[in-house]
Amino acid sequence: MYLKTNYKYNDLRKLGKDIGVSKLGSLTKAEMSEKIATYILENTEEALKALRENGYEEIASFTEKLLKEAGVGEVAQPPVSEEEEIEESPEEPKEEKKESKVKTEKSSEKKSDKKSSHVEVKDRTFEEKGILVLKKGKDNRGQQKEQWFLKVVKGTPPRWMDVYVSPKQVARFNLRPGDEIEGLMRDPHPGENYHSLLQIHKINRIPVEEFDKKYKKRPEFEDLTPIFPEERFNLYLGPKVLTTRIIDLFSPIGKGQRGLIVAPPKAGKTTIIKDIARAITQNHPEVEVIILLIDERPEEVTYMRDNVPKAKVIASTFDLEPTYHEQVADIVLNYAKRQAEIGRDVLILLDGITRMTRAYNLNLPASGRTLSGGLDPAAFMGPKRFFGAARNFREGGSLTILATALVETGSRMDEVIFEEFKGTGNMELVLDRKLAERRIYPAIDVHRSGTRHEEKLYSEDERKAVWYLRRILSERDNMAALQELINYLKETDTNEEFLNLMMKTLKG
Repeated sequence: MYLKTNYKYNDLRKLGKDIGVSKLGSLTKAEMSEKIATYILENTEEALKALRENGYEEIASFTEKLLKEAGVGEVAQPPVSEEEEIEESPEEPKEEKKESKVKTEKSSEKKSDKKSSHVEVKDRTFEEKGILVLKKGKDNRGQQKEQWFLKVVKGTPPRWMDVYVSPKQVARFNLRPGDEIEGLMRDPHPGENYHSLLQIHKINRIPVEEFDKKYKKRPEFEDLTPIFPEERFNLYLGPKVLTTRIIDLFSPIGKGQRGLIVAPPKAGKTTIIKDIARAITQNHPEVEVIILLIDERPEEVTYMRDNVPKAKVIASTFDLEPTYHEQVADIVLNYAKRQAEIGRDVLILLDGITRMTRAYNLNLPASGRTLSGGLDPAAFMGPKRFFGAARNFREGGSLTILATALVETGSRMDEVIFEEFKGTGNMELVLDRKLAERRIYPAIDVHRSGTRHEEKLYSEDERKAVWYLRRILSERDNMAALQELINYLKETDTNEEFLNLMMKTLKG
């Protein structure tokens, strides 16, 4: 919405002050018009009341009329007076020219304290949703400046589009980085770099009125109480999908788990991630599943999107800059935190934490210390913050993170990264390269895989049966143990049936 008026700078500044807009002194006329417009949109009732009380009745009534007709509007810089518009208009018939001339003369004779004005709608507006981020930088005077933007995914392949969000909108609803905002936006005006958010309709898929009442004072993620996972994910996909059945037996995954998938090259980690994602989207529709692919091959991204359509697949392929990997990881982590704060369950499947650490290592300025393999110790801070965010909350909600770590790649840096994260999780799924080379899948090392405090995820009968199964398999090497286990599982349809049959056989 453009506010076309022949107001001079000081008149426009006085108008802004009269309706309650502050800090206008250092702004240009265009910036001042933009700020006044934003204020009127965000505080419509108060602004219209102030306009009438201070003698701007014509502006108030016309603005109110337009807002009712168009729904929204935006005030922009408007240097053209009515007389100039008439001169620039296309040629009219003689009678119309005479009438317009008379009108012009009459309008010039009516001298009032307040200037004439009118409003036009020229903006293209559209509905969209995006993730809120905070950008830090410097303004033209070299001072530190923070700006809020929505990151909106557009196009195929997906690319981020920035939408400017005013600080007042952020403060009004106590918004935080990672909040998902859905609302009305407009295209940038000439001379502007970004689209703008006009109205907020939903926050984290909750209508704005409901969010304002229930979640405006939501707790901070760090203030919630972390506890051990207590509710197990059901990974069953059918009798023939042995991958998830074996994981359920030896490395059960609960809500709030922090798991590490230790994988040599070509050991089948992509298939395992796909099967876990499929199982949880199918058996737990209340859980939001995010597959985050960092420094990955483009064809792997397409593979995931095709095979797990119900999951959000967010990727940063290997041909992009390391800074982009870091930005995508931060956006996903903040988004997951905001969902957990309001009691939702989120699962992030990260592939992989090794490449994420490499990206952070390239982005950071050198600290002067270098570990074996050329790794800067400061490069671990970002990935540790990401991986350590996984937790189950006593107050409700959870954030589960399963991340892959590369081993046996021949890179000393990869070994250092794995050693740093080894033991930080509360669940490990170890893949065996020898099994993969012999094409024995799933290539899971059943001896080295496991979950801490697994007794909280099993029933008492399941716990006894699984522990007994582990004792039996421990007498064999990993290859023989897995082959025997696979043969037994193929004879039964479910794990429960398999465990019951095993216990009956032993008792008999």
